[in-house]
Amino acid sequence: MNLLITGGGTGGHLSIARTLAFECKNRGINVFYIGSTSGQDKLWFDNNENFTKTYFLNTTGIVNKKGVKKINALNLMLKAILESKKILKQNNINAVISVGGFSAGGGAIAAIINKIPLFIHEQNAIFGKLNSILSPFAKNVFSSFEIKSNKFIKTSYPINDEFFKYARKREQIKTILFLGGSQGAMAINDFAINLANDLLKRNIKIIHQCGINDFNRVKKEYQKMGLDSKISLFSFDNALINRMTEADFCVSRAGASSLWELCANNLPTFFIPYPFAAKNHQYFNALFLKKLNLCEVIEQKDLNKDIFLKYLDSINLRKISRGLSTIISANGAKQIIDKVLEKINDI
Repeated sequence: MNLLITGGGTGGHLSIARTLAFECKNRGINVFYIGSTSGQDKLWFDNNENFTKTYFLNTTGIVNKKGVKKINALNLMLKAILESKKILKQNNINAVISVGGFSAGGGAIAAIINKIPLFIHEQNAIFGKLNSILSPFAKNVFSSFEIKSNKFIKTSYPINDEFFKYARKREQIKTILFLGGSQGAMAINDFAINLANDLLKRNIKIIHQCGINDFNRVKKEYQKMGLDSKISLFSFDNALINRMTEADFCVSRAGASSLWELCANNLPTFFIPYPFAAKNHQYFNALFLKKLNLCEVIEQKDLNKDIFLKYLDSINLRKISRGLSTIISANGAKQIIDKVLEKINDI
């Protein structure tokens, strides 16, 4: 059996691809990958042991391009489709799984042209542009959210086992983790700075990931306040699970992978969606949990510390932490690969 995974560009898409590839390898399935030379694809998967072979094609995003740049991006996509057709044929691919992102275009469209079964994983609560175009041609669309598609199959989100392994039920807020992201979300960083004195007065420990780009500025702000020795500040950590497990509460953006990783760890979270995400999908990601009374979500424009502190005073931490443990399971990747193999065998 030969499966091919395509897509990426950003960590959210790539983490799904990695988890699915690991599941395939454990089953003895040959799994190939098509990504892009742009974005983070090559950094993640060049010489990755989970893949039988990886390919990185010269593609770039199309949606936000205009004029000549858009024409050039479309031209690169056409070339990628032709290259992908050859790759699919050379490796006798039985099915293609698209995890979204611009780098999925060439491989996914080539699968349709070559009449190879295409499966889509939509990571967000709102369809991405490429996935919405491709979904009519797909056998199934997998998602952990309730998306509108007659081909929709609900599965748990494919997440690394470590987030479940180190999960714990929270009882009391002794430590808060602020996740500003690897690059640095200035709004969350400023929010953490503004809250620091109030939280420390409550004897709440602060762990703050401020991102590489904003580290020096944030460090200086804490130094001005005389708090630098009292805050656990860091720019980036590949072993973020350790920081997450230490925390009793979190403040974060609402990208799909981050959201479901926090759920898997049973960590109650105050979400501040990135306001410029395509179709405002981060807001709708968090709203899914909000409707289940399993989080709080505040749009960035409405953010103030009084709302946050009132929420801390009113939160039923134990109930939410236990509720989070019920909405995701550790077998998301297994569910997806099971369905793919089942559909292939029916053809």
